[in-house]
Amino acid sequence: MPNAGNVCRLGVKELWNLARDPMMLALIAYSFTVSIYVAGTSMPETLHKAPIAIVDEDRSPLTGRIASLFYPPHFMAPAMIPLSRVDPGMDAGDYTFVLDLPPDFQRDVLAGRSPAIQLNVDATRMSQAFTGSSYIQQMVLAEVNEFVHRTSTAATPAVGLALRARFNPNLTQSWFGSVMEIINNVTLLAIILTGAALIREREHGTIEHLLAMPVTPAEIMLAKAWSMGLVVLLSAALALVVVVQGIIRVPIEGSLALFLAGAALHLFATTSLGIFMATLARSMPQFGMLAMLILLPLQLLSGNSTPRESMPVLVQNVMLAAPTTHFVSLSQAVLYRGAGLGVVWPQLLALAAIGAAFFAIALRRFRRSVSEMA
Repeated sequence: MPNAGNVCRLGVKELWNLARDPMMLALIAYSFTVSIYVAGTSMPETLHKAPIAIVDEDRSPLTGRIASLFYPPHFMAPAMIPLSRVDPGMDAGDYTFVLDLPPDFQRDVLAGRSPAIQLNVDATRMSQAFTGSSYIQQMVLAEVNEFVHRTSTAATPAVGLALRARFNPNLTQSWFGSVMEIINNVTLLAIILTGAALIREREHGTIEHLLAMPVTPAEIMLAKAWSMGLVVLLSAALALVVVVQGIIRVPIEGSLALFLAGAALHLFATTSLGIFMATLARSMPQFGMLAMLILLPLQLLSGNSTPRESMPVLVQNVMLAAPTTHFVSLSQAVLYRGAGLGVVWPQLLALAAIGAAFFAIALRRFRRSVSEMA
């Protein structure tokens, strides 16, 4: 059985080594401050101050009302340009959208015809182009319908739809981006810190000193896991309280203690994974390449950015073996919906089981690599 005193002293040694590594400290500070703030306030799918120009060839009351639809913060004040300025303006990147309202547009609308409106979109600005084109289409159609119904008899809809958004009534993008960035960074840093700690021992030759001491591979592994996990756990807690709740003003509905308990189990699994990867790599560049291959599927297929229900059934079943799948589900339930222990206990059990399996596999591989060095 591992000696608790040895595990504690070795863990303190890892903390001192981390304190003397300015690059790792800078990475931790950036990941749990600037990275979270940027993710929460600069969501790429948000339409914000998109430049738009309007070619009004009709100059009617209807086209004037359409031009008045576009204002900050979604759009910049529209530039009224002639038709000859459309192509040069788009080529120069001055406008993301150019709306061309044809001559006799109002007359054709009132006559019951279907006049065509041309919307030119700069598709190189992909996120704005995709979101903005839908916005513009809905806004123009709604304004035309309202204009027509005010001059003719409008049929009363047979059904009225009352929309209610739960947990995020105003659909604020920052509420999602900032919390999900914390979840991503917990996984990222848990793997990087533990893997780098083991590789640093090998590169500096201190792993041989450890092997000459009365400590076991299990004690070495546990020391690296608890020390690096503690750093990530405290950083995540501070980021939630100071950055997410304090600066970005995102409300946290559930128990912070329950979230940190789930994060601790998740860190038990991911730190073991980091040590396992470090036994496969021979240097930090190799470890970095291996980490990219592991981290991308863990983050993209865990339900963090895309709902798991929209993925193929095979992918959903395979990702049940990944700790990030259960951690993301637990975090969203606790932090967004205020779920308690009675709701998230299956995720906690899954994280504990996966962590134990990962630790056993990593320990076996670590013992083999230690015997090869001996």
